[in-house]
Amino acid sequence: MSPLPDYSPKQLSLGPLEAEILNIIWELGSVTVKDVHDRILSDPNRELAYTSVTTVLRRLTDKGWLACDKKAKAFYWRPLVTKQQAQVIKAHDQLHRFLAVGNPDVVAAFADSLDQTSLEKLQAIAQRIQAARQAREEK
Repeated sequence: MSPLPDYSPKQLSLGPLEAEILNIIWELGSVTVKDVHDRILSDPNRELAYTSVTTVLRRLTDKGWLACDKKAKAFYWRPLVTKQQAQVIKAHDQLHRFLAVGNPDVVAAFADSLDQTSLEKLQAIAQRIQAARQAREEK
């Protein structure tokens, strides 16, 4: 996984429609409201007002996920972080929230309840942390 990006959205929480629209933008790149609206309506079982898409795009911009650029007479929205960067940012946030519990007994009890595969992942993480610290000290 990549290191933590320099930029992070102001607000990480996303509603279901925000997440869906953000995924569409990650897939398509720079988009107009029409691009997103057409993609959602390509599902015959979906209905969504054009203005609702506009509102969600503005919210995602306010939260720091998107930037809006005006080209000619159209507005184009583009992501400020990649999907992979967003995963790293969210994982980092979740880890900090987990560690904020602050009680080593709670963290240890949680770790004790993990299955073998998860324990192996934790051990691999610990080894990478140790290697990164050693590399930093050798500089």
